[in-house]
Amino acid sequence: MFQKVLIVDDIDFNDIAALKVVEELGIPIIEDAKYCDDALLKIKKGYLDHAPYDLLITDLSFKADHRTNLLSSGEALIEAVKGLFPEIKIIAFSIEDKSYRIKSLFTHFGINGFVMKGRNTMIELRKAIEAVASTDAPYLPVDLGYILQDKIVNEIDDYDIQLLEYLSQGVSQEAMESVLKQAGISPNSKSTIEKRISKLKIYFKALNTTHLVAITKDLGLI
Repeated sequence: MFQKVLIVDDIDFNDIAALKVVEELGIPIIEDAKYCDDALLKIKKGYLDHAPYDLLITDLSFKADHRTNLLSSGEALIEAVKGLFPEIKIIAFSIEDKSYRIKSLFTHFGINGFVMKGRNTMIELRKAIEAVASTDAPYLPVDLGYILQDKIVNEIDDYDIQLLEYLSQGVSQEAMESVLKQAGISPNSKSTIEKRISKLKIYFKALNTTHLVAITKDLGLI
């Protein structure tokens, strides 16, 4: 089991509940932070003091306030921590319910477990901590397990998601080339855009771009 845990969440109620779960597991050192910048400083200090954290539990969304922070999201914190201390295990807990975004937390950010906030959050958090402590296999609640095996989630890449996001915002296929160029996203040629959107329509059996957006929203990809 873990020996030193850091919980990062800007809502007191979540902090208290998560702390209780970790205490019940008999973990000797439990600390918390409400800002991602503070969390990263604590983790760095732990290493300098030869008393590193072995588990980070973090929310993904942090409400902005009067304070200016370099790290404003859980993803930014996770990326920074994994870049400096890849051996630290990380569990994200969030209201996030989009399958593609949850999948990316594992594939792009390297988390070890994910728990969705809800009625059973703390029960699932306990299961996640126990699982991550005992195995290197990624942990997801049973009802979200499909995310790491789903063929659709696996075959759609970031570029496809960006196209779908722009389509959902009302950007027409004809205007997409200009929008991508302005955003510095490539490839951005008209022919590539047409091929990608055509591929997505075929893949999702969509009748048109409006239908495509509706289908992918239902699937939680955007």
